Amino acid sequence: MNSKNKSLFIGIIIGLAVSGIGYLLTVEKSVNNEQVADKAEKIPLYWVAPMDANFKKDAPGLSPMGMDLIPVYADSGEGADEGPGTIRISPDVINNLGVRTVSVQYKNLHNQIDTVGYVTYDEDKLVHIHPRVDGWVEKLYVTSVGSVVTKDQPLYDIYSPALVNAQEELLLALERKNGRLIKAAENRLVALQLPRRVIAQLKKSRKVQQNITFYAPQNGVVENLNIRTGFFVKPGATLMSIGDLSEVWLEAEVFERQAAQVHVGTKVTMRLDYLPGKEFGGKVDFIYPTLDVKTRTVKVRIRIDNKSGEFKPNMFAEVAFHTSNNAQGLLIPREALIRTGNQNRVVLALGGGSFKSIAVTVGRFDSDSVEILSGLSEGEEVVSSAQFLLDSESSKSSDFMRMNHSSVDMNEDAMDMSQPSDVISATTSGTINSVMMDHRMVNISRAAIDKWQRPAATVDFLVDDALAMENFIQGNDIDFTFEVRGDDFVITHFDIKELVITEPSVPEPKLQE
Repeated sequence: MNSKNKSLFIGIIIGLAVSGIGYLLTVEKSVNNEQVADKAEKIPLYWVAPMDANFKKDAPGLSPMGMDLIPVYADSGEGADEGPGTIRISPDVINNLGVRTVSVQYKNLHNQIDTVGYVTYDEDKLVHIHPRVDGWVEKLYVTSVGSVVTKDQPLYDIYSPALVNAQEELLLALERKNGRLIKAAENRLVALQLPRRVIAQLKKSRKVQQNITFYAPQNGVVENLNIRTGFFVKPGATLMSIGDLSEVWLEAEVFERQAAQVHVGTKVTMRLDYLPGKEFGGKVDFIYPTLDVKTRTVKVRIRIDNKSGEFKPNMFAEVAFHTSNNAQGLLIPREALIRTGNQNRVVLALGGGSFKSIAVTVGRFDSDSVEILSGLSEGEEVVSSAQFLLDSESSKSSDFMRMNHSSVDMNEDAMDMSQPSDVISATTSGTINSVMMDHRMVNISRAAIDKWQRPAATVDFLVDDALAMENFIQGNDIDFTFEVRGDDFVITHFDIKELVITEPSVPEPKLQE
């Protein structure tokens, strides 16, 4: 290679090197500019405590509970904005808070009513035994409550003069061979509940029985026993009761507000402490027409087949009524709903890290979901986890109104949207109704606040420590400015429009006689 070509080659190499360095410097400068712009966009407005949104700082640090403060950013326009109350959170903070969202959807509302119930006898098969004659119990075959009896088993023997006389009348009619008297005498014995086998034996043997044995009318157990051997009994007395346990009733109670959800045929599941791990199914058989005045509950009856004998009267049962129906509703998870004393809210996820707290009207509840009547549309996303911090930040400046959704009335502590800072205040006028010196509180009938769209009202106000309570006198007209501090309204400035001075009355001196 000659010297001329060598010089040309070296020049080309140097030119390429210079061009490369210049390109790298340009790229680095562009990247740095983008990073600076990103940092400028992501400068937080302030930092708040994760568990207390009212604790704010202008710099990072720790909350009173020792947790890292969370930065709150201004809306940079990347996410959706639905007006006042929209906040924007960085993706890192969203991830650290564990924010989860769910879609609002139309679904069947599965409402389960959990209550308690008690096993009782099937009253349709509960037999009470009463005598129809006076007499003495000569022998008792069943001696204790709970004894198992079978149909036609002897229960007790009774001696009754009335039964003896009725038997003699039948024998007399038989001797006279008078058909009408025989029929009348037999009917009387049947009416006195004399067993037909005894009547047949009497007609055959023509011999009166002094003691008559009475038998069990059905299978079952003795539910109560009110006699003993030697007792004198009269008509109308309950000697014993026999209950058939082949089928039992489960009587459960539902509260007045839930009664309309339960119908005949509603599916029921039951669990007994006596049989842990087992679940039984059934249906509502009858709903009692009256309400218990003390417990404000309605009694519901379920029939249960008990041929296996697993259900015993007076057992306690856990009952669940499954009141699902085909009517669909706009549902969100119960944990996504924020319930306050006078308003229900949800945090709407607008996308791009933007959130807004909005008011909703709720309907029915089930164990997992809540029905939304107004405030949301199908397909929208709501926050179901860590929504309380987002709601606290959004509600400070939210008007709780959305496009295509009805607004709700604003409370007294509604945000003043014209305020450039976080201080919420208003100026109005009114009349002092009463002064409570010890509590630094005054009751004022104030005028309407137009910017909050609030009508005139009578409200209790606290007085700032910098103001003298002696200047607040009952009956004075006043112009004043107050701030919203948490749940309180605090007067920070005032001017007396009309001064009312009440001088103490001095008693007139008495003239000495």
